[in-house]
Amino acid sequence: MPGTNLTREEAQQRARLLTVDSYEIDLDLSGAQEGGTFRSATTVLFRSAEAGAETFIDLVAPAVHEVVLNGRALDVAAVFRDSRIALQHLAAGANELRVVADCAYTNTGEGLHRFVDPVDQQAYLYTQFEVPDARRVFASFEQPDLKATFQFTVTAPEGWTVISNSPTPGPADVKDNVWRFEPTPRISSYITALIAGPYHAVHSSYEGPDGQCVPLGIYCRPSLAEFLDADAIFDVTRQGFDWFQEKFACAYPFAKYDQLFVPEFNAGAMENAGAVTIRDQYVFRSKVTDAAYEVRAETILHELAHMWFGDLVTMEWWNDLWLNESFATYTSIACQASAEGSKWPHAWTTFANSMKTWAYRQDQLPSTHPIMADIRDLDDVMVNFDGITYAKGASVLKQLVAYVGTDPFFKGVQAYFKAHAYGNTRLSDLLGALEETSGRDLTAWSRAWLETAGINVLRPEVETDGQGIITAFAVRQEAPALPAGAKGEATLRPHRIAIGLYELRDGRLVRTDRIELDIDGALTEVPELVGRARPTVVLLNDDDLSYAKVRLDEVSLANVTAHLGDFAESLPRALCWASAWDMTRDGELAARDYLALVLSGIGKESDIGVVQSLHRQVKLAVELYADPAWREKGLARWTEAALEHLRAAEPGSDHQLAWARAFAATARTEGQLTYLSALLDGAAVIEGLVVDTELRWAFLERLAATGVADEPAIAAELERDATAAGERHAATARAARPTAQAKAAAWASVVEGDSEGDSLPNAVQEAVIGGFVQTDQRELLAPYTEKYFAAVKEVWDTRSHELAQQIVVGLYPSLQVTPQTLAATDAWLASAEPSAALRRLVSESRAGVERALKAQAADAAAGARA
Repeated sequence: MPGTNLTREEAQQRARLLTVDSYEIDLDLSGAQEGGTFRSATTVLFRSAEAGAETFIDLVAPAVHEVVLNGRALDVAAVFRDSRIALQHLAAGANELRVVADCAYTNTGEGLHRFVDPVDQQAYLYTQFEVPDARRVFASFEQPDLKATFQFTVTAPEGWTVISNSPTPGPADVKDNVWRFEPTPRISSYITALIAGPYHAVHSSYEGPDGQCVPLGIYCRPSLAEFLDADAIFDVTRQGFDWFQEKFACAYPFAKYDQLFVPEFNAGAMENAGAVTIRDQYVFRSKVTDAAYEVRAETILHELAHMWFGDLVTMEWWNDLWLNESFATYTSIACQASAEGSKWPHAWTTFANSMKTWAYRQDQLPSTHPIMADIRDLDDVMVNFDGITYAKGASVLKQLVAYVGTDPFFKGVQAYFKAHAYGNTRLSDLLGALEETSGRDLTAWSRAWLETAGINVLRPEVETDGQGIITAFAVRQEAPALPAGAKGEATLRPHRIAIGLYELRDGRLVRTDRIELDIDGALTEVPELVGRARPTVVLLNDDDLSYAKVRLDEVSLANVTAHLGDFAESLPRALCWASAWDMTRDGELAARDYLALVLSGIGKESDIGVVQSLHRQVKLAVELYADPAWREKGLARWTEAALEHLRAAEPGSDHQLAWARAFAATARTEGQLTYLSALLDGAAVIEGLVVDTELRWAFLERLAATGVADEPAIAAELERDATAAGERHAATARAARPTAQAKAAAWASVVEGDSEGDSLPNAVQEAVIGGFVQTDQRELLAPYTEKYFAAVKEVWDTRSHELAQQIVVGLYPSLQVTPQTLAATDAWLASAEPSAALRRLVSESRAGVERALKAQAADAAAGARA
């Protein structure tokens, strides 16, 4: 619907005209157990700069019953159209609007999501409003720079708890199941929230400086309560409060801080002011590795950082979304890395290993864009929650901190919060504050880093004499051409980097010296290294200060290849692993050679997050980037190695669990699958390996995909785990079965809906897609290429954004790595007239196939040379 796609120009015009003072929102959720619709009554007080002006307010609702503007009832049929209510003849100054509507519960994770827990058959609700979905629950001026106060009154079923941005009323204040909340401070509509249901709660507090006491709450469904490790979550939260309040020199700005683990959540979490919603998969039902706890902690800290950067001070328009997300990402990881008592002081290793890999991938797609993207409308921003907005942006903020200095950076941030509390800002406001505190002119830096797309490549150029003494050293910077179809020009940038010098001592690669310097232009001489003996390894961008692809000189590459697992510290290992993976994706390193490199070094890798990333990357490399004629040989070699590592791992260790999952993911021979079955049913036992609920499903899903486990086996496992998570796993296993009938049923349930045309809930749809796409089933899936292009445009036009994007990306024929897939995609792009957002998603998927074709050719060439 065009009316739902607010443009930047419309928002600017509305912001010039209006100042919004307050919302009073009355919701009747008493029928939530049955679902359907709920009554929403909204009163908005706002001011107009002009008499007689006209504007509109946003509302997505099945029915509108009443629109009253300044005491005058408007004709609903005349003013409500295309998810907007037209407001004409505004008074100069104060105006009052009342809207009464029936709004709908959703099962898409957008608006007011409704979920029924199969364990207790109770309904659970939560809102998700970013980017533009408050309008699904109440009439709102849906843009971030029209801040207001929000006062919610909610009628809920007996026995429920209702949580919002303001403190939850006490039992004595709840009469007839009506919950009346105090008004919020001035905030944007997209960070308001309501969570309602018979949730389980744990309460505590944060005791800060000068007598500060912030009430803390953690919520989840009762069926997950036994797994809720509230103390650990509170510990991370308090650590974040301490660190952020010190660094920002600004007290936490809201009255309380609740964290609510909610079902079927699309993202990781959402920074609703004082009422953060988090996906309840972070309440771990089974054993996970420490990497999962680290990721959860980063998510908790990321959302807490948003209370200041995003909620207290908010972007004026969505083109600064990157700053919102990048700042939260950067500061959350900086907190993990440096806060006193942190369990994850190696957090920058994880960042280099995972977040930056995401950024490098995104920045090499045809949709690459400057960090400060041109957001023309809401459709643009909906597909911009990507690796550039989060990971590249955070990488560049880390580079900015290195460029201006840590203390000046945070002093600038402190001034920024003080100047703009409860207001809206642009990037220039932050950069101006940083220029004041650092003395650096950031104009050129901003232009080079924030207003251009693409990645630079840094290479060392080393010359030595006959005794191995360095006679010349320089850093060569390259700006590879942007991908075909990308806008802009390749750009050389200023970089603040460190150069690490490593020597092999007692079998370990140890850093013996470090030089930090600014580089700019195509070639930067480094005279400090002249006259030194050439070290075993020279590592550019040591400590990962900048954002660039790094290549090794010939001698360093040979030594790293032989000793990658021997670095004494985790971060240089991660940087070298990341460089090798990047070379594999670029076709500079054959997939078979990447496999050999991983097998030679992974046994020495102590960082469990890096190990698990290598597991994923090796699987992807062999399945997509290897010569198809060699693929099965490579998979056999990898699976055999995974089983060996599983049997050799320390009993009960994280590494043992990770290797169990890696083995299960590619088990393929009759003997391997028989052994996997025996591990599942207990006939085989590995000391220390607990085959718990989640691991059982991992084993069963592989057995289903290979045809070993049938429908009765899946049904029996679901009976054993009759939970929402069990239902999702069963949906994955059923869709994974290697039969034409299973594939047809899975496709129909996702693309065509049920017998009444209703869509699957978001989480179930995601599970079905995950089972449908199996790398061992290329031939079985081949007919769905044509079906995909026949259906994808209608899916995009008729489904909500979240459901549509899952289908567009998840069902694209990425496994059909052939020129024919590229041709089919090109023909569709040329004829279907897709929207810009849909075109972007399909083009990104096409780029994956194109990259795989090139990598497969490189691997085949390496095989021919061997």
